Amino acid sequence: MKNNPLQDLLRSVPAPLRNKYILVLTLFFAWMIFIDKHDVLTQFKLQRTVKKLEQEKILYSEQIKAAERERLDLEVNKEKIAREKYFMKKPGEDVFIIVDEEDQ
Repeated sequence: MKNNPLQDLLRSVPAPLRNKYILVLTLFFAWMIFIDKHDVLTQFKLQRTVKKLEQEKILYSEQIKAAERERLDLEVNKEKIAREKYFMKKPGEDVFIIVDEEDQ
């Protein structure tokens, strides 16, 4: 009687790896980790993107608050801001602009 080459190969594999349950679980985990559309690498990338977007959300919230404070300041001190930022003046007034050399 001739031996089947696959039978010889199967006998050379250690016994725990011949167990069909272990084989199926190994294939399942390999599929889930490397092949599935929700694989581990994709999940890490998505988590990194979520963290980045949350940081940007915090940054933009702070910028919105700063803009809101500036808008409120503008409503309260219209004349002061017009004179300081845009160098506006009343008719008949002279405006002197003093530039600090350290700021340049």
